[in-house]
Amino acid sequence: MTSGGGREAQLKHTGLRPGWTTGACATAATTAAYTALLTGDFPDPVTITLPKGQTPAFALTAESLEGATAMAAVVKDAGDDPDVTHGAVIRSTVRLLPPGSGVVFRAGDGVGTVTLPGLPLEVGEPAINPVPRKLMREHVAAVAAAHGAPGDVEITVSVDNGAEIARSTWNPRIGILGGLSILGTTGVVVPYSCSAWIDSIRRGVDVARAGGLTHVAGCTGSTSERTVGEIYDLPEIALLDMGDFAGAVLKYIRRHPVDRLTVCGGFAKLSKLAAGHLDLHSARSQVDKGFLADLARTGGASEALAEEIAAANTGLAALRLCEAADVPLGDLVAARARDEALAVLRGAPVAVDVICIDRAGTVVGRSEARGPSAGGAGGAGST
Repeated sequence: MTSGGGREAQLKHTGLRPGWTTGACATAATTAAYTALLTGDFPDPVTITLPKGQTPAFALTAESLEGATAMAAVVKDAGDDPDVTHGAVIRSTVRLLPPGSGVVFRAGDGVGTVTLPGLPLEVGEPAINPVPRKLMREHVAAVAAAHGAPGDVEITVSVDNGAEIARSTWNPRIGILGGLSILGTTGVVVPYSCSAWIDSIRRGVDVARAGGLTHVAGCTGSTSERTVGEIYDLPEIALLDMGDFAGAVLKYIRRHPVDRLTVCGGFAKLSKLAAGHLDLHSARSQVDKGFLADLARTGGASEALAEEIAAANTGLAALRLCEAADVPLGDLVAARARDEALAVLRGAPVAVDVICIDRAGTVVGRSEARGPSAGGAGGAGST
């Protein structure tokens, strides 16, 4: 599989290899299958043109032609991006339709169906996003024009083991059932951009808003989700698995506000937010024990205790030192993290509260809700 020079130029400084989205793979398979229907031969490799002009070529891993139906398959190469769909076999089955039928999309095995509002597709539609649909239509039209054909086809996209792979994605939570989504806006997977996760966070907010929810929770993992579920009576679609991307949640909700945002996560991770970090990944931000020591001083910690905190091995160890001395470091971190979140929200009509937990999911710190829409929101002990 090769690509045009633009993508390599963009990534040259990283030394990382780009990949191709499921949408690009589906477009390649569709182009090969439709070409075979019109000519009797499958182009292998098949070259497509992406929205920004790149021209990757894809080798076919399977093909079949029978009557008015053809199928072609490619293997998704995600490059150096940690993508659960890397190596997935993406198939497109193209069937000729009567003139005037247009291009019709179907979800095959392993491709999901939209069941909730708030996504860029109508309920009941196959989870083939708008840009991949446009790309497939354009390539069908180009092949049709080259061979004097009307271009009326049914395109069924499927992904081998897609239903199983989808369990590791956001799809079940945001109401895409039965398999994966066919995604992509540029066709290119940017290595380690984490763009897919951030896009999922945004879609999660969209679905929650479309469902009329006024309270969502940004959680760093499954333990924090469970804790929030025990504290608040929130439906599953209100729980946003933000992972390390606190900034992505806050910046999107700033533009698409909800009345109430709860941020819940491990004490150490949220101490990074309290210190002003919006990316909580250990490779990009560290627990600042000096910051924790200074914060503990505001809560009554002695100088000797502050020095112990600054020298602690982990954030959780610093927390335990404070708990033993009856210094509310967890609450102090939660309150400071809330204030940092409000600063990112820049006056958006959103009330924010923060819950810090330990590895067992026990609440070790909690803030009251504050913000323009807080109104009568309760304090640390309210639900």
